[in-house]
Amino acid sequence: MSPDRYRLAAIGSDKLLFWAARTRINRMTFTPPLREIAFALTEIAGARRLQQTHPGFDDETLTAVLDAGGRLARDVLAPLNRAGDEIGARIENGRVRAVPGFAEAYRAFAEGGWNALAADPDHGGQGLPKALEIAVYEMMHSANMAFGLCPMLTQGAIEALSAHGTERQKTLYLPKLVSGEWTGTMNLTEPQAGSDLAALRTRAEPDGNGFYRLTGQKIFITWGDHDMADNILHLVLARMPGAPDGTRGVSLFLSAKRLVGDDGTLGAANDLGPTGIEHKLGIHGSPTCTMAYNGACAELVGVENQGLAHMFTMMNAARLQVGTQGVAIAERAYQQALAFSLERRQGKSAWTGEYPAPIFDHPDVRRMLMSMKARIEAARAICLSTAVAADLAKALPDGAERDRAKLREELFTPIAKAWSTDAGVEVASIALQVHGGMGFIEETGAAQHYRDARIAPIYEGTNGIQAIDLAGRKLALGNGQAVRELVDDILRTCAEIERTGNEWLLPVAARLRGSIAAVRDATGWLIERRGHAQPDALAGATAYLKLLGDVAGGWMLAKGALIAANHLGDDDDKWWRTRIGLARLFAESVLAGAPALAAGVMMGANDLSATTPQALGSSA
Repeated sequence: MSPDRYRLAAIGSDKLLFWAARTRINRMTFTPPLREIAFALTEIAGARRLQQTHPGFDDETLTAVLDAGGRLARDVLAPLNRAGDEIGARIENGRVRAVPGFAEAYRAFAEGGWNALAADPDHGGQGLPKALEIAVYEMMHSANMAFGLCPMLTQGAIEALSAHGTERQKTLYLPKLVSGEWTGTMNLTEPQAGSDLAALRTRAEPDGNGFYRLTGQKIFITWGDHDMADNILHLVLARMPGAPDGTRGVSLFLSAKRLVGDDGTLGAANDLGPTGIEHKLGIHGSPTCTMAYNGACAELVGVENQGLAHMFTMMNAARLQVGTQGVAIAERAYQQALAFSLERRQGKSAWTGEYPAPIFDHPDVRRMLMSMKARIEAARAICLSTAVAADLAKALPDGAERDRAKLREELFTPIAKAWSTDAGVEVASIALQVHGGMGFIEETGAAQHYRDARIAPIYEGTNGIQAIDLAGRKLALGNGQAVRELVDDILRTCAEIERTGNEWLLPVAARLRGSIAAVRDATGWLIERRGHAQPDALAGATAYLKLLGDVAGGWMLAKGALIAANHLGDDDDKWWRTRIGLARLFAESVLAGAPALAAGVMMGANDLSATTPQALGSSA
């Protein structure tokens, strides 16, 4: 008798349907949303412009890459997601062991060339756009977010070394990272530092041979150790002797798990390693390590005391990837909630009167599902638009156009990271609500998505830090030029909609215009206050990021709806009509709140400055 049959015999027939429903949902896998991704990438984010800047990139290549990436995500990575959560990575005798099956999956990933997708052909890459890589990684993260973190950080290491490494470092290390034979990590924070990198204490002492010896401890190092690849290259922030205080005295170093000879051969183990792995709320399959450097051999990357600036190359790449994780985990949670809503029967259908009906036929459940879908498609388009802007900023021949694309990338990066990860948590939470009590039970698997999603607003710079970056440094660029250009683009879309006279789309344009007025008010207030009332600007930063994210998301959906209006009556009419419905729902339920968000931006910090710990209930 199978274990399942034993269980059925034990629980009794009156509970059979309840158990069977849970088991079906638990076994539900991931379906790559290929059409939605391709639509967002080409029609909304404008990736076809990259066909002129990236040889070999065309519609056929895009389709083939997305199809193959989707199969890897669905067939290889998704089946390991549950085991990753339940078993988790473990540490044995000072070394980390990956979840069973992860190493084989990583080999399939590396052998498929997925690490090389957007890398420089000079180092074994395929030279395709970063935007296509981001689209593929969305599916990887949906299938198995814990697994996807390992190659994601390797991508950041590739970008950092490509931008700041010496020719020797590029020749020696990049081919191994690009091929996936080796992986990379990012070592920033320490127990006493958190996000305050000015407080770093890890030391880098010259060894007299052109190299350095690292001593110190780093915490929260994602995939800091594992047994899936032959070597791990750690990019580490540390201080040299006599370095200035604060962030001005931080340098960037490369320290390998196993020493590397000048000919690329692997030598002895370096004097570094994990002292433990964190017991986390989610992403259990991803080992988050505390790393000890005990005089580990290292080499300088880039310019002395410019480490933080160099590391930002890696961090910005990671921030867009983390925003994409928000989209990804939201998509996975949404798919499971939709499947459950079609299986679970309860109550009478509001439309047909059928009893018992799938809960999908309850208006409130459909509202939740459409709200989830709208946020996913808005966040996906924001992330892909950021990636397209990054590609154009590097590849366009005209300098003025490159500058404009770079400005859009700069503006959108904190929005993509923060707004999309907040959306990921919100969608995963709504998915639990669709499941009802079943969502609160671990066996269904729905709770894992919520637990996994919760880290994304925290790491790679908390969303509060992203908001400060947006309201501070990004708004200072051209004294608000990036926002003005975004507003102009949105108003052009509004005018296009209004010229159609489409009665279904006109309310979307009206809500967008109303939200633009709120953006202008809030932006002007922040620019005015930033110079002489810094606490006011900082207090309004998070509300400002949400406001810009909501408006950018509404614009993305409006662009999709405008295209959809030209396809009504096609064979797939329902798919196109859904694009219009999502834009309308988002406009009325999200964009309608723009004036309230603007008020939150402009309320100032007086009430915050007047508050004491005792007034908030602390006895300290």
